[in-house]
Amino acid sequence: MLNNLTECEEGDGGPNSQGDATSKESSPFINSSTSDVEKSQQYDGKHMALFEEEMDTSPMVSSLLSSLANYSNLTQGSKEHEEAENNEEARKKTVQAPRMGTVMGVYLPCMQNILGVILFLRMTWLVGAGGVLGTFIIVFMCCSTTMLTAISMSAIATNGVVPAGGSYYMISRSLGPEFGGAVGICFYLGTTFAGAMYILGCIEILLIYIVPAAAVFKMEGLEGAEAEAALLNNMRVYGTIVLSFMAVVVFVGVKYVNKLALVFLACVILSILAVYAGVIKTSFDPPFFPVCLLGNRTLVSKGFDICAKTIEQGNATVTTKLWRAFCDSEFLNATCDEYFTDNNVTQIQGIPGITSGILAENLFSTFMEKNTILEKRGVPAVLDPEAPVTNSNRYVLADITSFFTLLVGIYFPSVTGIMAGSNRSGDLQDAQKSIPVGTILAITTTSFIYMSSVILFGACVDGVVLRDKFGEGVNGNLVIGTLAWPSPWVIVFGSFFSTCGAGLQSLTGAPRLLQAIARDSIIPFLRVFGHGKANGEPTWALLLTACICETGILIASLDAVAPILSMFFLMCYMFVNLACALQTLLRTPNWRPRFKFYHWALSLLGMSLCLTLMFLCSWYYAIVAMVIASCIYKYIEFCGAEKEWGDGIRGISLSAARYALMRLEEGPPHTKNWRPQILVLMSLDGEQSVEQPRLLSLTSQLKAGKGLTIVGACVEGTYLNNQPQAQTADQSLRKLMEVEKVKGFSQVVISSNLRDATSHLIQAGGLGGLRHNTVLVSFPKNWRQAEERHRCRNFIEVVRETTAAHLALLVTKNISAYPSNGERFTEGHIDVWWIVHDGGLLMLLPFLLRQHKVWRKCKIRIFTVAQMDDNSIQMKKDLMTFLYHLRFDAEVEVVEMHDSDISAYTYEKTLVMEQRSQILKEMHLTKNEREREIQSITDVSRGSIRRKHPSNLHPQRSIAEESVGGSSEEKPEEEVQLIQGKNATPTPTSPASPIAPTPAAVSPGEEVQMTWTDDIEKPNNPAVANPESIKDMFNMKPEWENLNQSNVRRMHHAQELNGVIVKKSKEAKLVLLNMPGPPKNRNGEENYMEFLEVLTEGLNRVLLVRGGGREVITIYS
Repeated sequence: MLNNLTECEEGDGGPNSQGDATSKESSPFINSSTSDVEKSQQYDGKHMALFEEEMDTSPMVSSLLSSLANYSNLTQGSKEHEEAENNEEARKKTVQAPRMGTVMGVYLPCMQNILGVILFLRMTWLVGAGGVLGTFIIVFMCCSTTMLTAISMSAIATNGVVPAGGSYYMISRSLGPEFGGAVGICFYLGTTFAGAMYILGCIEILLIYIVPAAAVFKMEGLEGAEAEAALLNNMRVYGTIVLSFMAVVVFVGVKYVNKLALVFLACVILSILAVYAGVIKTSFDPPFFPVCLLGNRTLVSKGFDICAKTIEQGNATVTTKLWRAFCDSEFLNATCDEYFTDNNVTQIQGIPGITSGILAENLFSTFMEKNTILEKRGVPAVLDPEAPVTNSNRYVLADITSFFTLLVGIYFPSVTGIMAGSNRSGDLQDAQKSIPVGTILAITTTSFIYMSSVILFGACVDGVVLRDKFGEGVNGNLVIGTLAWPSPWVIVFGSFFSTCGAGLQSLTGAPRLLQAIARDSIIPFLRVFGHGKANGEPTWALLLTACICETGILIASLDAVAPILSMFFLMCYMFVNLACALQTLLRTPNWRPRFKFYHWALSLLGMSLCLTLMFLCSWYYAIVAMVIASCIYKYIEFCGAEKEWGDGIRGISLSAARYALMRLEEGPPHTKNWRPQILVLMSLDGEQSVEQPRLLSLTSQLKAGKGLTIVGACVEGTYLNNQPQAQTADQSLRKLMEVEKVKGFSQVVISSNLRDATSHLIQAGGLGGLRHNTVLVSFPKNWRQAEERHRCRNFIEVVRETTAAHLALLVTKNISAYPSNGERFTEGHIDVWWIVHDGGLLMLLPFLLRQHKVWRKCKIRIFTVAQMDDNSIQMKKDLMTFLYHLRFDAEVEVVEMHDSDISAYTYEKTLVMEQRSQILKEMHLTKNEREREIQSITDVSRGSIRRKHPSNLHPQRSIAEESVGGSSEEKPEEEVQLIQGKNATPTPTSPASPIAPTPAAVSPGEEVQMTWTDDIEKPNNPAVANPESIKDMFNMKPEWENLNQSNVRRMHHAQELNGVIVKKSKEAKLVLLNMPGPPKNRNGEENYMEFLEVLTEGLNRVLLVRGGGREVITIYS
């Protein structure tokens, strides 16, 4: 038995999961599971020992071929799998699919759907209004559109097995769930409104041509709008009754509809043959259908019996009913209508015959305004232009305003129905052969019928009869019926039954289409319509279809409903052509249609024709249809349809992505286009869960869904052994990204150590030109502790590697204090401390943050540092000018820092830092030994100071506190830059330059006092020193003289700068400042971390920023 090959594609839910794209489709690759005992028996003695372990995913070729040979689809309307699987008895019964060939399965159903109500009720009127030439152009355009669509559909239908579902299946699997759902709903609405159109046509035939007396709202004696309203109300009443009856028939059983289908088709064929027979008969014996004219105006035949004003009876002249209709009495001296008096009554032949030459008169269009009188060309009439029209109810009037585009919209539904064969694909013996041949043959046949009908109608029937939509001038006969042989009733009853059959077919097919869409689960709120009766009949879908169909019935006008369904069908056909063109142009490997007579240019031409016809029919209906389709598309996209159908849209996305990536390779982005493309380095715990989720919150706030985001994590181990942990970690990242609304990619790297894995992420993240330019990482917590030493080293290596790779670096300190996406700051400041110019990233970040709702209410403050010889006032003006040109709104403040003596506390802190580093460098101790050694150094330092200064000299934290709990490794003397640049001593900049200078030494005045005051509040800080003890500390100068003066100076600068920042920005919601450069060698890493700690001490949320070495902001547009 063949095992399930699609498990790897179906996700965790297995083959019956909701997200499975093919769970409802019969597939040769889906079979029941096999037990281990059966497997051993299955492969025993089959020379498959080498492949036994792979049989779960790679079956034997013989099993595969056997399953393919026995593959069959469910029939449309038969019992469905979903209900049958829940019924034990239904499981035992096998459903045999009936086999139909090309003629019965495709050709005749297409013929029945294409030839219908428009041919019988509107075709003659279209020829009369549009003329033979205009109508022929319309027919040719519409038939060309359907032929091109049929060619595209044939290519798609022969590219693999098409299960029951037909056109919807083809579109959705070719264009993806979003387009598939949108077009599927449009096709469903088109089919539903087609049902309404057929029912309205049925009622029109019934009330106007068969039993006019059955009208509920009587129209006799009514004129104008009142008569029109009565007709529409009759259509609504009877339409609702007929719709209810048809819905009940479909609900009771579709088998009755299928049994009557041949009867309805026979009615259509007989009616068409009767028309052709009548045309042939007119060549030698035209039928007698007189039309009465008053002047050149056509008269309503029901108002008189004789087409004359007076007749001779004996020796007397007697007036007729026509006289009494226009005069106030029956006497010859009566006062009559002026037009009636001035013009003669003539009688013409309504059907002069094919040899009469009437074709020349009907060659060109005759468009009419609503309620204008139907007039015959070439007949003279006496008319006073200023005289008002009287007795208009006696004439045949135009019921609607006609124009070319209206005729297109009314005619197009007559060529729809080309999908009838593909919708029955489950019933066909060989769908890949029958669908192309049957559909194209049906379109060819019907196109010939329509085109020949246009010419024959124009050649046989007089223009006034053609433009008489309801046959009021020919005794209320159906106009096409007047041409038929042997009797007009052949056409009347034939068209009546054909419209009934077409309405039933629409009410049968539309609910099944909706059920197929609902069962695909791509539109969540439609899932209820996927259920039905025990035999699979779509009950709920039928109910919804009837309700939508009723809206078309309430419109009540066939001419108004026809353009609506034209829109939906045209949109469906347009996307069929698009699907074929995309698959052909993309050269998808799976695109191998058996039907070879297609070309992408034909598909694009068909798509263009569909779009043109949509706007020709009705531009506002076209826009409404597109809006509906767009809303459904965005809704499916928003809900996240988890389907992978190998669709063409995915293919075009890949091609577009490849093209865009190749373009990006041409060079780096311009400064105006630069945005942070962020690589977020996440740390994981032992359960592969994210330790710092707020890092992704900050990413979301910083990106706002724009640009590239890669969320990376590292797993220690080997790929073969630790792949499950990596998958777990990837799922954790994706889940958190979804929660934090971070749009991007997750990437988990497995390596033998975390340092190399992080390096791999930084080096290999992204693809081609779409790579990260910024790395976001959190400052290591508790880095002094021995067990966290590896995080400290990894962090410094990240700083070094980003610097070497010219990547920007963002380091968050106290990340747990950062706001989540749900929080809002109603006030506060984002403070930027601009120490050195790093390309402008420091200025750009607060602007990006303020785009997010969390930071939107915060104001930006920019601080820069002035030296002794700087003009701080001019610096502030220059900086404000610079910000004005950058279009940034921010407060500006220049902080003056003066030279000052180095405090005793700075010497002591540097001394302890260097002693610790030196000892650990000389002694290669174990971790425990190092911790004991550090503690001893701490105790000695503390004792030395206490013996000389019993009152605890300095207000800052004691040397002991800086060392307690801190584990350190080799820390020799080194040169560490506090701020970027080679020189430790700051260099002032020109007053005209907007670039801020590097910091100078800060005086130990009020700024340092601010730091002391802050630290006094900490519980372990010593008491405040008195001046005498400070003097005594300077007696320790011999110990300090051996210190690295560069480290002392950097520690002093860090403390002074920290004091200024704390004083100005302690209450700020976020502080951004330049991050010092990394150590240039492997020594002194701990010193670097100490400098960063001192620099950011006393601040709540800090974002350290290092530029990537290029300008990222510009003042130019």
